[in-house]
Amino acid sequence: MTFDADKLENGASAATGLDDFGSSYYREGLERIVDALNTEADLNEMGRVIQHATISNALIQRLHIEDTYRRHPEIDDEVIDGPVFVIGLPRTGTTALSQLVAADPQFRSLRMWESQAPTPPPEAATQHSDPRIAQAEAGLNMLDDMFPLMKTMHNSEATAATECQDLMGMSFRTFHFDGAVRAPGYLAWLMDCDMRETYSFHRRVLKLLQWHCPPVLWHLKTPVHMFALDALVEAYPNARFLWSHRDPAMVMGSVCSLIQYVRSWSSDRNDPQELGAEQVDSWVEAVRRAMDFRARMGDERFADVSFADLQTDPVRTLQAGYERLRLSFTDATSNAVGQWAEGHKPGSRGAHDYDLADYGLTPDGVRERFADYLAAYDATA
Repeated sequence: MTFDADKLENGASAATGLDDFGSSYYREGLERIVDALNTEADLNEMGRVIQHATISNALIQRLHIEDTYRRHPEIDDEVIDGPVFVIGLPRTGTTALSQLVAADPQFRSLRMWESQAPTPPPEAATQHSDPRIAQAEAGLNMLDDMFPLMKTMHNSEATAATECQDLMGMSFRTFHFDGAVRAPGYLAWLMDCDMRETYSFHRRVLKLLQWHCPPVLWHLKTPVHMFALDALVEAYPNARFLWSHRDPAMVMGSVCSLIQYVRSWSSDRNDPQELGAEQVDSWVEAVRRAMDFRARMGDERFADVSFADLQTDPVRTLQAGYERLRLSFTDATSNAVGQWAEGHKPGSRGAHDYDLADYGLTPDGVRERFADYLAAYDATA
């Protein structure tokens, strides 16, 4: 199978009976990832199926979203409150921190089932029985059967908060693609491309999701926001950030192990030392950009969260972050996040084994690359 952008678009149109993909902004990213899949990714048979499905779904969702706006232009009048974004290097507790915030009833979070299929817009009365929940659960069960190690590396639940990379993927400008396949050319382009319309489309989807299903104070999460915080804040001028911190030497082996495993689904190529160098380069640049943004914009938008504190006292740690961001931390909040923490103890999903040396990296070498970050933040645990 050779990937072709026109054929992928035509297939999405045939599947939906729709032909309006909205702004042509998405097209360059689509062409870039298609080229990478054809020339760089070394896809196996399963990989071709997985990536074809991923791209096709992103195009199908764009078509449905634009069609929903065409029929209901009043959706654009919706106002997004916040959001509060969880950021930080991957494997620093961002998922646990995100799930804690999502347990707070004052927040609206992006759930996996609606991230994958935002239309039709969810309704408050049926949000817990929507048929897309069962579809997402079936997909996760199939994933567990096919790739059983995944559940020890990353916690995914159909009704739980998820990363907003699916929404960014609908503009074909997301590091999610690089996490799934080897795509150095696409990654190099992505590092310096204009992300503003990616975030304006992201906001467009949130408006649709909250239209009939409040609340409107949003919480969202993905580490890759650190690459483009200026574009994010242009779309969300009131954005605030919970930034999780952990020793990068304790992080990078886990990052590489996860990506190596996910890429193995789509390709038989395995070059762990290339992967190690690539990931360190990428995440050093991510924290450099985030630190630069923070220096220019000021600390008022940011609350720092230590991974060690999050592990030992998640409720009090979250409360301190809320206080820093001037968010209310009520008894209802405390009870809800405490209940989630009690049911999701660290290590309860099994051990994730990895070795930094497998990726040509050493603790001292990683810490040297992240020296500016380590000098600025408490990231020793």
